[in-house]
Amino acid sequence: MTFNRGGRIDSSRVRTSRGGKGIAVGGGAGVLVLLVYLFTGQDLSGVVGGGDASQQETGMSLEHCRTGADANQYVECRMVAGAESLDAFWQTALPEQAGVQYREPGFEVFEGSVATGCGNATSAVGPFYCPPDESVYLDTGFFDQLETQLGAENAPLAQLYIVGHEWGHHISNQQGIMDAIDRQDTGPTSDGVRLELQADCYAGMWLSHAATVPDPDSPDGAPLLQQPAAAQISDALDAAAAVGDDRIQAGAGQAVNPEAWTHGSAEQRMRWFTTGYEQGSLAACDTFSAGQL
Repeated sequence: MTFNRGGRIDSSRVRTSRGGKGIAVGGGAGVLVLLVYLFTGQDLSGVVGGGDASQQETGMSLEHCRTGADANQYVECRMVAGAESLDAFWQTALPEQAGVQYREPGFEVFEGSVATGCGNATSAVGPFYCPPDESVYLDTGFFDQLETQLGAENAPLAQLYIVGHEWGHHISNQQGIMDAIDRQDTGPTSDGVRLELQADCYAGMWLSHAATVPDPDSPDGAPLLQQPAAAQISDALDAAAAVGDDRIQAGAGQAVNPEAWTHGSAEQRMRWFTTGYEQGSLAACDTFSAGQL
């Protein structure tokens, strides 16, 4: 997905930090932590808490992130532009469709480890949303792991799908859904799986409208994003499939066990992303009322 080159972006939207490596989680163990907790909207207690927050430092400068052209060239600038597009979309869609006023989530791009409202986490956890502080945390180094460890294309729209998914958890949280469900439950029809599939659907919903959302920093209100091409949507679908529970279990050399699922199968994740992209409404993304996931 391509950003309009002349679009304006505000780098202050995203925080950056650099922390110590915290717990040494090496080799296969590090991969296992990444795979198990990837994209989680669940309680991170037990997998966070070991990072050394006292070593937290200011991260990379984002002063070079000023235009859509920068977002096309630099992954960190793409995170800024993606956040601004998501904010612009949800600040209208959420109150119109759910009667809920949108609050911008925090967004921190970190390196090594990070202190959060859920505890201290390392990069091995993967991208995550922390409900207590309503913030998304992401180490952009994960995008390389998405390709090398999970087999998905490290493409711009795949990256934006990941960000949109984590934003989706924030939307579910603002709707009060997270407080009303059992997020520790597992299984193919569990609340946890429904929550993850809803976040996939919300990511698709945003991307279906992103090319029409005005750029809040542009004087003429032109959209930040261009309409995605079919090949770019395929990149997002590949990323969604790569983090399906069945793919992760098989990739770890385990038998596929639906009762242990926390995020849904590859097919489910692709289908619910597609539902959001094609139907583009909160009602269509109500996975908790769906009889068939």
